[in-house]
Amino acid sequence: MTKKKEKPKHLGRGLQSLLSPIMSETTEAKELLSTPAEASNFPPDKELRDSLQELSIDEISPNPYQPRKVWDEQELADLAESIRANGVIQPIIVRPAGSRYQLIAGERRLRAAQLASLTTIPALVRQASDKQLLEWALVENIHRVDLNPIERAKAYQDYLSTFSLTQAQGAERLGEDRSVIANYLRLLDLPQEIKQMLSEGQLTMGHARAILSLPTDELRRKLANRALVGRLSVREVERLVRRYLTGTSQARTTVRSKPPHILDLERKLSSQLATKVNIETRKNGQRGRIIIEFYSLDEFDSITERIGLACVEEV
Repeated sequence: MTKKKEKPKHLGRGLQSLLSPIMSETTEAKELLSTPAEASNFPPDKELRDSLQELSIDEISPNPYQPRKVWDEQELADLAESIRANGVIQPIIVRPAGSRYQLIAGERRLRAAQLASLTTIPALVRQASDKQLLEWALVENIHRVDLNPIERAKAYQDYLSTFSLTQAQGAERLGEDRSVIANYLRLLDLPQEIKQMLSEGQLTMGHARAILSLPTDELRRKLANRALVGRLSVREVERLVRRYLTGTSQARTTVRSKPPHILDLERKLSSQLATKVNIETRKNGQRGRIIIEFYSLDEFDSITERIGLACVEEV
């Protein structure tokens, strides 16, 4: 009997190993520490007792690998208000750094605690290498707090570059689809003005993916500004891109009359697949090719579903 292949472990669950066997709630952890050994089914956890500490905020340095660069001030203010009322429920995670400590995870809580005028904060002290520090910072932000698209793209880029990983290897370690990482990395090819719009939430990931289909940065800037000013939806931007690409494709193609039955077949296929289809014939119609156009990866997936392909290699 064929042995069932085990799924590869990935960093999507990496923080569990970092926290384990630490309780996620500080209050629960303290209750566990205060419970007599004979009253519990488990032995006292010395690692838990030693690692859970109340540290001075002034002794904690930020994580140099933190991918998040933009912080929502209102969210921080709301969290600070909650901390004033209830305290810090979940400890941050730090590592020793000489006579001080360096943050591993929990920068939002640390910043909010500072806003709340706290002088100390509960923390779990863990040993960690620089490699682990970068991986955990990336994982915490991707899987717990959404980065803006450009921050996430740069985080992926730094991660792959630092550890010399391919997109497929990085996707496996992070528990992501390779196409997700590929789509984010493509955003870094956009002009700086458009990347700024994405960082500030003025355009979405869907807008950017459609705009990337245009051949020049000048065209990309023009459409991005038009989408921003006109508050165009993603679908509206996709239609404009499709119209431009279809027009330029037709302008480059030498006009040649086609038999009526070929034109009719093109129309039927275009209607069925919801995209432009071009049939080119040669050798008296005995040979040729069918060209099916797509203008985004989402549209590619939609076309393959209509064709009925169960498995298609990512573009």
